[in-house]
Amino acid sequence: MLGGLKKMIRGWLDIQEAPNTTININEKLNFDTNCIKNEIWMRADSVELEQFYKQFDNQEAMFWGSVPYTKIRKIHVGIPHIIVETLTSIIVRDMNDIKLNIRQEEWNSIKKENDLKKILESAINKALYLGDGAFKVSFDTTISKYPILEFYGANEVDLKYVRGRFKEAVFKTKYTYNKRNYMLYETYGYGYIKNKLVILPEEKEVSLDVIPETSNLIDFKFGGYNEDKDGKQIQRGLFCMAVPFKIFESTKWKNRGRSIFDGKEGSFDALDEAFSQWMDALRASRPNKYIPSNLLPRNPNTGVVLKPNDFDNRFIESAPDRNENGKNEIKLVQPVIPSENYLQSYITALDNCLQGIISPSTLGIDVKKLDNAEAQREKEKATLYTRNKIIESLQECLPLLINNILKAYDTYNEKALAEDIEVTIEFGEYANPSFEATVETIAKAKTGGIMSIEASIDELYGDSKDEDWKAKEVQRLKEEQGIAEMEEPTIKNVDIGDDFNDSYN
Repeated sequence: MLGGLKKMIRGWLDIQEAPNTTININEKLNFDTNCIKNEIWMRADSVELEQFYKQFDNQEAMFWGSVPYTKIRKIHVGIPHIIVETLTSIIVRDMNDIKLNIRQEEWNSIKKENDLKKILESAINKALYLGDGAFKVSFDTTISKYPILEFYGANEVDLKYVRGRFKEAVFKTKYTYNKRNYMLYETYGYGYIKNKLVILPEEKEVSLDVIPETSNLIDFKFGGYNEDKDGKQIQRGLFCMAVPFKIFESTKWKNRGRSIFDGKEGSFDALDEAFSQWMDALRASRPNKYIPSNLLPRNPNTGVVLKPNDFDNRFIESAPDRNENGKNEIKLVQPVIPSENYLQSYITALDNCLQGIISPSTLGIDVKKLDNAEAQREKEKATLYTRNKIIESLQECLPLLINNILKAYDTYNEKALAEDIEVTIEFGEYANPSFEATVETIAKAKTGGIMSIEASIDELYGDSKDEDWKAKEVQRLKEEQGIAEMEEPTIKNVDIGDDFNDSYN
């Protein structure tokens, strides 16, 4: 009966499956052009932004791509540039030290020679607004005896993956020689470096010695890499002298990074439009001074009307009032600016630009003057999420990079490759509570009986003090509080042997 009811309902509804539908979508930008777009937003030049968007079709709806009938001053606020620079500064400033379990002094020399903090600053900066990039390790004894570390942005390197695993990086360097443009492709893979020089725009391959900058380059194999006569890989090398770096994963281009600007282009455009409109209204609402002709300022000697200027003598001449009860007087007229409306539009557009990326207070934007320190820290959570994501990417990339640098150094000096070294990267705290607030919280926990002296000292000072200092501080506090540590009593070993047995018997 139940089965028959189901068949009856199914037959009555007469459900038909939806047919397959083909949807064609044309991408506006490819990966390289998208990198150019993000770089122009980062450069924060309003002239370049307008030129870029006017070269695309169907961009009239956007503020930067529109061509208004009347001239309007287009102003770029520069928020994209400020966001990237601020996040980069936060990460680099909070990076304390890089510690290795062995070869620390050797690494310190390499780090100092390459000015690692400046390279990391460039890497984080480019990875944020371009999407990704790669570190390149090379050698040039005319410059340094140590490995040379460089970072190439997404627009200067092609990253190749096989089944989700990194295979090789192709670094692109442009040269100009004898009024001809050349492009050098350096392919860095596991155990090999291959060089190729082409003429632009034909992309015709030429010998490396055509230009002096590449005349000394040679292909190189290392780390046990082997290939057949046709160039097909037989044995993979042990390490690669290129390490990719990305912070966010792209949903548009597989295995590539996502720029922090992707998805925010419309918000940045709307913010610039809101601010430009506000400034245009401000310019149009300048006060106008209407002066009757018989009251115009004149030269006391010649009687000639003084020429107006833009600062202290601007006026518009009006006809004198010749009515019987007329009164000739100077009138000052100024339009009313709806400042609150413009401000609200600007704040809304700004919120959309910063949403999910960074907190307004991080950029120095005064959201509420009456906020206390705790409320300000709550508003820093968006910044903390982004900061943690960047730090996680660095902690994943840097240990691999450092090990590959040391392995490359050993290979260059014809030494045996060492095992992977343990690398620890220390970062300071950001937007942490004040020392006074921390003391108050820890004191409550300790008096409540849920925190020991050792735990309270460790929580209070963290990484700012070493372990020896904290151990001595714990001992001092215990002595001041009259807490004595006594040794556990021990039982003296006595050989009872035969005497015990005799007495027992």
